[in-house]
Amino acid sequence: MSRRALVMPPRVRATSGGLVAAAEARGLPVLRPDQAEPGHCHYYGGPLVADTLALDLALLEPPDDWLPGLPTEFTARRITAGTLGTTSLTGPTFVKPPSAKHLPPRVYRDQADLTAAATGLPADTPLLLSEVTAFAAEYRLYVLDGEIHTGSRYLTWGNLDPAALAADPESARVLDFARTLLATHAETLPSAVVLDIGLTGPPTDPRRRPAVVEANLAWFTEPYQSDVDRALEVILRAAGPRSGLSPRDSRFVRG
Repeated sequence: MSRRALVMPPRVRATSGGLVAAAEARGLPVLRPDQAEPGHCHYYGGPLVADTLALDLALLEPPDDWLPGLPTEFTARRITAGTLGTTSLTGPTFVKPPSAKHLPPRVYRDQADLTAAATGLPADTPLLLSEVTAFAAEYRLYVLDGEIHTGSRYLTWGNLDPAALAADPESARVLDFARTLLATHAETLPSAVVLDIGLTGPPTDPRRRPAVVEANLAWFTEPYQSDVDRALEVILRAAGPRSGLSPRDSRFVRG
């Protein structure tokens, strides 16, 4: 009987020492894609590599229209879905692909700026377009079965600034907000997923509030200061053998 394993591309493994150690502590060998046996492995790495693998994986991802479908009470900004071929920017707009990172997620000045950055991408490339919003801090929450499993702050004012939730004075507000969101919207997401939550506005601004930044692929997110073993539990569910896929998650399988 084949042992389960965690597959990581070499370049990902080189920067994922914590996850490698956590996997090996569980008895999961960490293998290159060419070393793995179909039907017995999990995956951690990028979607471009994932799409080339023939390992009988079930890779869970949030629906492309999940974020624009949320009420504005959770997003704190207008968000619309479109494609590269149908988008026509008239001013500064934050643009990102819903899941794959084939276009840099950033504020684009105008349509010419977006067109230049998207050279070579097909017209049907899905995009999310959002009002430009400044987030004072951003938090990464690993969610399993509708519950927050672990998490970390990762940015302040757009700069990398990881901190454990226990060390962040705003984390209680962020967690309360995320639990309220999950109470009504957990069924619209995979059972294993990552939520990025931001705080809008400076600390002295009375309008300062939590808002959903995005839902992410658990199998391609950096844990930062999360409990790495608990983050790994979410990753293993989000990218595992197809034979272990639950009926509940079948509609969230990539591809």
